Amino acid sequence: MTIRDDHALAADLATEAGERLLRIRERTGFGDPAALRAEGDRASHVYLMDSLGRLRPSDSVLSEEATREERLDPRRLTAERVWIVDPLDGTREFSEEGRSDWAVHVALWERGRLSAGAVALPAQGRTLTTAEPPELPSYEKGRFRIAVSRTRPPEFVQKLAYLVGADLVPIGSAGAKISAVLTGEVEAYVHAGGQYEWDSAAPVAVALAAGAHASRIDGSEATYNQADPSLPDILVSLPELAASLLAGIRDLHR
Repeated sequence: MTIRDDHALAADLATEAGERLLRIRERTGFGDPAALRAEGDRASHVYLMDSLGRLRPSDSVLSEEATREERLDPRRLTAERVWIVDPLDGTREFSEEGRSDWAVHVALWERGRLSAGAVALPAQGRTLTTAEPPELPSYEKGRFRIAVSRTRPPEFVQKLAYLVGADLVPIGSAGAKISAVLTGEVEAYVHAGGQYEWDSAAPVAVALAAGAHASRIDGSEATYNQADPSLPDILVSLPELAASLLAGIRDLHR
């Protein structure tokens, strides 16, 4: 692995973790989905923690697969640099044969902001990164698409789609949904109902670097490395759609 800077490191780690997950999928098969999910989560977490511990030993790490005690370590809150990782975003999709809408997230929070990040989409053969942010697709005015959960789309997003004239597109993991905004499969992703920092940090870092809109659904900035890692809602969209989506959300919450 050639380490050029934090952007490249995030991309290298996410990509390599994803390749390991593909090998686990191939070796283990899909006969026992629970065992496949558990092995994928564990192996990717161990790889990322070991790699960051070796390559960035002075930095803190917040991982979805960390123990509760590790997440509550007070040293993280005073650190200047914290890696926020989701070793396997979309475990359900990972354990389903033929699905490619799962991801690996690696982000760096530095002195109050996201400074680098990468989202690997291993089964799609690509990694989106702040090192080379994707070029946002152009938006032609008219009906557009909003990515939602394939298993539990929030009721308010269904109402929002009707209000703003959009179609809903079910996609698996949060990283895959936000990546779909950046690659032109959809124009927006709206979520409310429970997420954590590791669900959105890396894809939000890439989205912001690409020039997309990313915020909480009330329009406020999404902040990371908080004592409570809950970050229950997010809006990512092409910049031209942000104002109308935020206005629609406000109307629905009056």
